[in-house]
Amino acid sequence: MQRSLHNGDTPSLSAEPRLTDEDARLLEILPLIGDADTTETAVTLFREAVVSLGADAGVFMSCLSDDATRTSLGSLWACDPVWAAEYASRRLFSHDPWLRYATHESEPIFTGALRPASAEEEAFLATAATHGFASGVIAPAPSGVGTSRVGMLCIGSQNAQRFIDGTGAIVRVLARALAMELHRWLQHSMRKELLLKANLTDAELELLRHEAAGHSSKVIGATLKVEPTTIDCRFQRLNAKLDAPDRRTALRIARLYGLL
Repeated sequence: MQRSLHNGDTPSLSAEPRLTDEDARLLEILPLIGDADTTETAVTLFREAVVSLGADAGVFMSCLSDDATRTSLGSLWACDPVWAAEYASRRLFSHDPWLRYATHESEPIFTGALRPASAEEEAFLATAATHGFASGVIAPAPSGVGTSRVGMLCIGSQNAQRFIDGTGAIVRVLARALAMELHRWLQHSMRKELLLKANLTDAELELLRHEAAGHSSKVIGATLKVEPTTIDCRFQRLNAKLDAPDRRTALRIARLYGLL
């Protein structure tokens, strides 16, 4: 269903956009996504949410950059699997104008309003259009750590006129809400994955909390009743688990992944 709110219209109670049955269903789905217990459940709910928004395709990405050389990208796809495979194999995230927009902006935008910054971005948009994103809405999902962790939802349609200026406020609001719930789920998923991979102990997480508080090895040692050199050794093991060169970097990684 196409909604429109023309510029210059005076809002009134009778003219306010109303929720459709699809919108109401999406409101039921949203809290379920954030608490989904498996990836399969999250993807199934994501697909249903995409349909409820009147879209043909959807993709959500969470990009974590813990330093200038290391980036982690998590994603959920509710679209043509060929597009997902092509995105990964061709490393299209490095020329993704959707992600670029979400890195610097917080407001939802129609994909037709994006201006490609390079020939690679222009090619990206052309390819995306052939996989269900002829028109679309981009909804950034901001985080508390700035541009180091960026979430981005794009819902799309094969119809080039489906998502354009004038589609209406409700679609943008619901897309933003969906983006935040997907970001919550994917952040929790990436956190669990890191904890499993690094095999961090409660004691090591406590060390990171001391580091976050600015405590020196001497202060931490006095609290734990061990020598400062013992604390240094424990941090060295912790740094190795997180593939971090020092304890400050280890703390930054922990914060990005929501370990603390």
